[in-house]
Amino acid sequence: MEEKERLFTLDELGGLVDLPRRTVRYYIQIGLVDRPDGAGRGAHYTTRHLDQLLEIRKWQQAGLSLDRIRELLSAGGEEALTPPLRPRQKGSVEVWSHVVINDGVELTIDPKRANLAPEEVRELATGVMDLYEKICSGKE
Repeated sequence: MEEKERLFTLDELGGLVDLPRRTVRYYIQIGLVDRPDGAGRGAHYTTRHLDQLLEIRKWQQAGLSLDRIRELLSAGGEEALTPPLRPRQKGSVEVWSHVVINDGVELTIDPKRANLAPEEVRELATGVMDLYEKICSGKE
């Protein structure tokens, strides 16, 4: 016997991903999430919509913008984890992570160009600090 797919109302879907209705509608409007199945009061959402919203949340928690998330989703998500780097443009604004390892030793990272999630930047910084301490302890 075939199992019937679970259907959700907009309120149920939003509740599952902890998003207001307005945000879910906005994601649909800008093309990040598929339109609901059916129309009007008969409109409903499926696990496909839930999966799309969870994927968006994952990328947002990694610090990506909605425009970048759209690029990843349209390219198939996982395959697009290492997109070709765009040339740096004159006047572009970039956000860099700057970590002071010790006096005179600093680590500067552009997480976007390095394709690193925030937790990976922290891991890299911790590893560099540990290596620095190891090198310095060998001098004594």
